[in-house]
Amino acid sequence: MKYHMIAFFLGFLLDLLLGDPHWLPHPIQLIGTLITGTEKKIRNFTKASLCQACPSGKSTDIPAMEAEGLSNERKNRAELWQGAGLAVIVLTSVTITAISLLLFAYWLHPYLGIAAECMMTYQILAVKCLKVESMKVFQCLKNNDLEQARLAVSMIVGRDTKCLDEEGVAKAAIETVAENTSDGVIAPMLYLAVGGPALGFFYKAVNTMDSMVGYKNDTYLYFGRAAAKLDDIMNYLPARISAWLMIFCSFLLGSSFSGKGAWNIYRRDRRKHASPNSAQTEAVCAGALSIQLAGDASYFGKVVKKPYIGEALRRVEFEDIKHAIHLLYAAAWMCELLCLLVMLVLSVGKGFV
Repeated sequence: MKYHMIAFFLGFLLDLLLGDPHWLPHPIQLIGTLITGTEKKIRNFTKASLCQACPSGKSTDIPAMEAEGLSNERKNRAELWQGAGLAVIVLTSVTITAISLLLFAYWLHPYLGIAAECMMTYQILAVKCLKVESMKVFQCLKNNDLEQARLAVSMIVGRDTKCLDEEGVAKAAIETVAENTSDGVIAPMLYLAVGGPALGFFYKAVNTMDSMVGYKNDTYLYFGRAAAKLDDIMNYLPARISAWLMIFCSFLLGSSFSGKGAWNIYRRDRRKHASPNSAQTEAVCAGALSIQLAGDASYFGKVVKKPYIGEALRRVEFEDIKHAIHLLYAAAWMCELLCLLVMLVLSVGKGFV
């Protein structure tokens, strides 16, 4: 336990200091490559199997198969199983790899094990990365360079950004910081505390799968359902814990934040999202900053209707990006210290320290 605590804290400090340098290969990129390659192989294998089920036994084109009698229901069911297979293969591979590397490092020497766990913890967290990428948007807006601001924010959001005005760009950056306070920081931190890098990488693999295949479009509506549902489950408690931490921090951070507003908007608007988790932290951030977030957004050229979150007590300004980052850092430190405290109490109680 004491080795885990040391690595847990040092990994957090490394993330705050270094972030994600572009020259350093990142495990999440490898997970993304694994997801892409596995998806391609599973789809090709299933397509070949479906081809054999066609009356002609020749076509390799899915629409042609449907014309020959293959039902949409059967194809959709096949895609559900494909997506479930992808989740099993990716999560098993990632978890076994993480466990093997960690055990091998600790087997060689405890200090090497701590170093390995520290590096893995560092690579799972994304506090400084969120700050760096969102501050790029802030700096462009501060310099009145809207085109570059749109480009910068397109790197961290999934929506179309070419038509966003200054306020829209700032809102997009703030929403990303708010949502990823949970997805990129608090949730992985909690899973790291409970199960070390093995569980941490399990969570990141789920989160990465959801970001790559968890779309409600023609390509991934059925194939990505397993990843999307699993991501909802994994983030259910962390999203709410993140919101509570952010509310608490809103009372501590000074006059730029409204703790009362964070609590009131959270209670009112935390369910105003198609995802059961995304609006939790967005609602807190909107209330804490006395601004309105969310609303309609364009994805792949299609406008998606979304309810607003928060009250438009004032216009969103680019300075609010900094305020959202301050809330992120406060919640991250609060969670880190609470996790360490719980681990310390448990380890002392069991006589491990």
